[in-house]
Amino acid sequence: MKMLAEMFSIAPGNKDHHPALRCATGVFVPLLTLVLLGRLDLAIFASFGAFTGIYGRGEPHGVRFALQLRAGLLMLLVILLASLAARMQAAWGLDDATTTWLLVLATTVVAGACSVAISWFRLRPAGSLFHIFAFAAIASIPNQPPLWQGMLVSVLTTVLCLLIGFSARILPSHRTPWTRPRPIRRTPDEKRAAWLEGLGYLVAAGLAGSLATWAGERLGFGHNYWAMVAAVVPLVGHTTRHRIRRGIQRIIGTVLGLVILAGIVLLELQPWQTVLVMALCQFGAEMFIIRQYLLAQVFVTPLALISTLLVVPSSPAILLRDRIIETVIGAAVGIAVVLAPGAWRRFRERTTAG
Repeated sequence: MKMLAEMFSIAPGNKDHHPALRCATGVFVPLLTLVLLGRLDLAIFASFGAFTGIYGRGEPHGVRFALQLRAGLLMLLVILLASLAARMQAAWGLDDATTTWLLVLATTVVAGACSVAISWFRLRPAGSLFHIFAFAAIASIPNQPPLWQGMLVSVLTTVLCLLIGFSARILPSHRTPWTRPRPIRRTPDEKRAAWLEGLGYLVAAGLAGSLATWAGERLGFGHNYWAMVAAVVPLVGHTTRHRIRRGIQRIIGTVLGLVILAGIVLLELQPWQTVLVMALCQFGAEMFIIRQYLLAQVFVTPLALISTLLVVPSSPAILLRDRIIETVIGAAVGIAVVLAPGAWRRFRERTTAG
């Protein structure tokens, strides 16, 4: 009952509208520009470049800039690798099944490596969820735009988010001292924790991706990377209770978000209206991501699927179906990974005592 109460409670706000407005602007301006240019095929590169803005949300301007710069460079590397991976099938003459499994393997490596990098740089939000999503989504696009165009859009969006991050300095009342973050000195325990966390992301993403791919081949659904994204959600948290709660909240929030998405699809919005909806969803997600994860997912779900529909038009009904199935698979795998170490310790204790 305590977990149930915590799941639906909401923490008090702390000027959350400030980072929410920055992140929404970082998404809206690049996407609206692409709509005006008639280049929605590049929208996904802007969407993931805009993730730069979510880091360093509560830090002074100087520290925020340094953290966002690190996060932005890491995301640009992931986007570049994803763009190259997307060309793997044509370059190597691979069939669809082999390509799918290679992308699961590559995304799994990205999950573990980026988790270690995020811990190493002490960035928040923690974990490699966004990097898994960015790599797999871009690598799965069948008709890739020229590499230089996709990277240019990503770089320009990242630069815009960096500028937005310290734009409040023009107002004396919002200006904070321009100081650099302290040099990172990692203890042996911190290094060990970073590598163990990376291993957890590797296992959770790999298991979820493999299970979703295997089941998808037999039952006819796709988008296996959504399972990989959902699988790492429960890995963030200080306690097992908190981690399990996040996994359950992910499922409930996704279901509610799909209901909202169905309503959005029925409206048959114009591209510029769709971009406005995405900005509003980004604003809502950032408003509640720290205070109420379930509520944040209600905004994240349509945001993620609308961005997919912009680049690769497909049946909304199929997307809705795939999203819920993949989320359930991934969240279940993630919760199992969280519970496994404790279950193993109890098993060893019983065996030893016996």
